[in-house]
Amino acid sequence: MNFLLIGATGFIGKHVTAQLLGLGASVTVFHRGPTKLPVGAEEILGDHKELARHRDALRARKPDAVIDFILSNERQASELVDIFSGHAGRIVGVSSADVYRACGIAHGFESGPLQALPLTEDSALRTTRNVYGADDLARLRTIFSWLGEEYDKIPVEQVIMAADAMPGTVLRLPMVYGPCDPLHRLFPYLKRMDDQRPAILLQADAASWRGPRGYVENVAAAITLAAASHEAAGKIYNIAEQDCLSEADWIRAIAAVAEWTGEIVAMPAARLPAHLQVPYRTEQHWVVSSERIRRELAFREPVDFNTGLANTIAWERENPPPFAPAAFNYEAEDAALAAYLAEGERESAEQ
Repeated sequence: MNFLLIGATGFIGKHVTAQLLGLGASVTVFHRGPTKLPVGAEEILGDHKELARHRDALRARKPDAVIDFILSNERQASELVDIFSGHAGRIVGVSSADVYRACGIAHGFESGPLQALPLTEDSALRTTRNVYGADDLARLRTIFSWLGEEYDKIPVEQVIMAADAMPGTVLRLPMVYGPCDPLHRLFPYLKRMDDQRPAILLQADAASWRGPRGYVENVAAAITLAAASHEAAGKIYNIAEQDCLSEADWIRAIAAVAEWTGEIVAMPAARLPAHLQVPYRTEQHWVVSSERIRRELAFREPVDFNTGLANTIAWERENPPPFAPAAFNYEAEDAALAAYLAEGERESAEQ
């Protein structure tokens, strides 16, 4: 098969490139450079913001499937469909589980009752659009430079799935962790473990909160499988680990691999220092079902859970990010824990 990948030199895309090459496919990557591609991959240099300028070169590849990792908004999706209509077999759009109404409820920009779980590909989507403000987008662009204006994956999905000239496939990704994670998702917990903190404090209602996760090579394997499977045409798939761990159990899993033997202490938000209080509605869990891709395409993770965690931990230790000292105010954490334990002892004595 012949694949054209757009923006595939980052955290997830580089693994998809390597995996497709491993299948014996022809792979061309459209990117800005100067990232070195795996042996066997061809390239077209250009900026996603000026995709139409490269229309002829892109069409000349006659791809069986185009995988775009960095679609941000409706305009970009419409331009992509216009360029490849009649010139590609299929468009595969990388989306996010943040399209679900449950995510909107958790972040406070969606009203109404809690969303039923688990979230399947047919669950309700957000009714609010363009939920990230200018300041939020500016902050996110310091990490994801490709992020466009009016970022919203819902209209992106709608454009791809409505294209008349070619079928689309949409893949809704979880919170992805692994080596080279630009968000360093494990770091706040791992640093405390490596600093030999006796306890990690959690907001009580956040300790039981559950959200979707996926190890980067496994997420890439799901994208590769869907892109290479004709059965995926016209389909939307969730990608997520089968076991949707609570935040406390996620920390315990990290601790087991990192060999940290401290305690996880859950306490009311009012007892916690401000830097440990969570900004989301913890009563709305974000449990995502990946049953469809497992059933229809026989997807299975190639990297087991503990190996993925071990790889991530090793990389995080070698590549710690810059951080604000206030985010690791151990003096405040110690004081909060001491006060909480003292009150528990007093209450026990009074009973």
